[in-house]
Formats: sequence, C-alpha cells, structure tokens
Amino acid sequence: MILNYTQSGTGSHVVLLHGLFGSADNLSQLAKYLSEFFLVTNIDLRNHGASQHADSHTYYDMATDLLATLKHLNIERCHLFGHSMGGKTAMTFAMLHPEKVASLVVEDIAPVRYANRHQDVFTALNQLDLSQVENRKQVVNQLNEQINSLGISQFLAKNLQKDDGNWRWKMNLAVLQLAYPEIAAFPDDLAKAYEGATLFIKGMNSDYLMPQHQNDILQRFPKAQVKVIQGTGHWVHAEKPNIFNKIVADFLQKQEC
Repeated sequence: MILNYTQSGTGSHVVLLHGLFGSADNLSQLAKYLSEFFLVTNIDLRNHGASQHADSHTYYDMATDLLATLKHLNIERCHLFGHSMGGKTAMTFAMLHPEKVASLVVEDIAPVRYANRHQDVFTALNQLDLSQVENRKQVVNQLNEQINSLGISQFLAKNLQKDDGNWRWKMNLAVLQLAYPEIAAFPDDLAKAYEGATLFIKGMNSDYLMPQHQNDILQRFPKAQVKVIQGTGHWVHAEKPNIFNKIVADFLQKQEC
C-alpha cells in the first residue's frame, strides 16, 4: 500500500509516523520545524487520515506499507520518527530493514505489550450517532461527557470529515477496534536488534515509557538514549513543542544519513 504523505524542506530524508487515532496533521509542527534542515515526509498510516483502509492492521502491515511508500518516493535511507503506535511501527521497520534507517526517534512508547488503555475511547466513539451530528463542537462535547478529557475529545474529533453533507470518520474505526490487541502489543518474533543511533523521548508524567522497560529497549536498541521532558504527558510534541522539536532536530543533525 502506498500511503498518503506530504513533503517539505530539502536535505537528508526524515519520515514521520503518527499515533493511534491520529494523522500526519498531528505532527505538522514538528514537520515544519524539521523542514528547515531536512526533507520531511509526513505520513498517514493505513486506516488513518487520507490513507487507504484495509481489513488488517498489524505492525508488519504498517512496516510493509512504509517500505512500499519509501520505494515509491525513491527514498533509500532515512531518519525515522514515530509517536506511540507510529513509534512501534518505526521500531518494527528499523529491526526489519536496518539498512534503510539512518537513525531512529521514538516518542513515549516502548517495544512491549500494554494493557487495554483505550476501551473508554472506543466506547465513546461507537456511541456517537454521526447521522445526528450538526458540527464538530457537538461531537467534542459528546465525547467529553464520556472521556472527561477535552484535549483527547478535540484530538479525536479531528478525525471527522464531511462528505455530501454527511459526517464520517477518516479512520477505520471498526478495524482499529478489532486489531487493538495487536496494536497494544509488539512483535515478539523480530530476531535482529537495530544497532543504529536511537533516541527515546519520554513525557515525564506519562506511564507509557517506564524504567521497567529499559531491558526490553536495550535488547532491541542497544544504542538507545532517553530524554525526559518535564511537565508533559503522552503527547510530548503537542504539550511542549519548542523544546521537543529542538531535541529531535539536534539529535538528527548529529547523525549521518
């Protein structure tokens, strides 16, 4: 599958991968900042954004899509960034195709299986009757009644699109819910570690990337460094974009592509 993408800037290639329920738009500030130094490709993963929908949603699927998209764009080698689900996709790709990854940046996720953290989100999304929706604000309010987080509700509502007067989700909600056990996990049959330069960025207040994950990380990414950004949760890039963008750019500029 050739994924939907946008490109900006010039120089060595950097590829950005968003998280679950997201799209390339979520990383637009990072893309704009990095485009001052690199040629940035910002991608919608399958079943998200403007990319195609499919009945399967595994990390092998997404790594295969990424490989096909890089070939389509004649990108032989790139720096690879991923947030959350996109971070797991980036890690999977780097372990499968290390020769194509000059360096790796992973935002607030570890190569481990997590418990179901999104059941309340799926429940809230499924309870919405889009045929009765008049505007995006109404959706935000209804989601917030269930989720009790205005930020997450606004983030989810970005997935809405109006076609011929009818609202629909850009994301493939049904498939994402069915595939959630695989999304929450990480492939356990990847034999080779990625030996390239790797940076993990943790939000200080997030419980996604924790000290107990250190062994899992170093077994797969022996050159991994960790940066912790104070006063942030899981969406570090959105909560403190200035410091986050600079940390990513400084790391990438030290690597050779």
